Amino acid sequence: MGDGDMSAQAGPETRPGRSARPRRHWPLASAVALALVATATAVPLVLADSGDDTPCQDVPASTRALAEDPAAATRALDPGADLSRFPAVRKLIAHENPCGDGARTLGAVIEAATRADRPGTAHTLAQARAAHAVVAALESAEVPDGMAPGLARMLADYVVDEIRYLSPSTDAAGPAVTSAQAAPDKSGHTPYGRFLAPGEAHADFEYADPVSGAEPDPDRLIGKVARNPEAFAILYDAARAYFAHYLERLTSRGGDPDDRPADGHRDDTPDTVWPDNDLEDIAERIGALMSHRVVHTRNGEIPDLAAFDRAVRKHTRGAYRPAGQRLTTRPPMGDIADRPVSGPLSGELTDGRHQLLTVLDAWAEARQVPAERAAAMELVVDNAYVRAAG
Repeated sequence: MGDGDMSAQAGPETRPGRSARPRRHWPLASAVALALVATATAVPLVLADSGDDTPCQDVPASTRALAEDPAAATRALDPGADLSRFPAVRKLIAHENPCGDGARTLGAVIEAATRADRPGTAHTLAQARAAHAVVAALESAEVPDGMAPGLARMLADYVVDEIRYLSPSTDAAGPAVTSAQAAPDKSGHTPYGRFLAPGEAHADFEYADPVSGAEPDPDRLIGKVARNPEAFAILYDAARAYFAHYLERLTSRGGDPDDRPADGHRDDTPDTVWPDNDLEDIAERIGALMSHRVVHTRNGEIPDLAAFDRAVRKHTRGAYRPAGQRLTTRPPMGDIADRPVSGPLSGELTDGRHQLLTVLDAWAEARQVPAERAAAMELVVDNAYVRAAG
């Protein structure tokens, strides 16, 4: 897939502040007539792909058209607040072996249905529910290689939501929440993340519904798409962009500027607990990507690691460095992942530990963070990365 270089590596068993975290509310066939189901999606045809005895599934014209019609795509992939349409969504997008360019087309349909319409635009509730349904439909299904980049771009567009995923919960509010539901309480806390954009709906990947079978696991899905170097690069870029975005909104002591002590009195929970948890999550995501890279190589799913790394570098956008002063803007998630690069990457691309710690150190120096606090943050990030990278 291209040219470029680079490599990675990098474990504590308990996560600072995790125990105190409240539960998240977390060739070819003859022409055939295409039967349309009630949802206006087409039933796939099973054909014999050229040069392969394995049956493949044709992606009908009605489904292909959704890639060019985001509003229709969102309607088709929105499972509803009660997930009643989840089986239809799963039937539409879960194809083990799409014929021809079908996998890439399905990835484009998923992007059209779930991603924000344009820069500066927040996700709608229907888009967020669709993202939840996509992850639930595909985390236990075979993901064709051609679909992986589109899935990665969708996950990057929900970088805050997918990185905060901890575990399934039937106590969560639903597949997605409105901006009002995700808003911080009087103490400045919300389980949906820090520095959220006003007006943006959030996918709650922790919400599981055993009745419909919708039990998303973004960690598992990311493990699958990471076999594709372009998808790997997209997810790696998004996590590093989020890391820079997050740091530049913290106080000069590495705390949450929105933290408000209850009744005006500081309790036993410092304003650094949630930032530490969030930074830990980001470092774990990057460490997990490096772990997937190693595991897929060991399993033969990445047959040539050097070629894979060159392809990843080709698709990687660059470095992301935090601003030298605290920012107060609250961009939507899609803008976080698409933030401009600060310049070319230095050092080993797949040494995620190096990429994280050099950014953290530069931020701490620019913001004159006290040495003790900077060291504590470095330990949190380092431990999380090493633990996830394995």
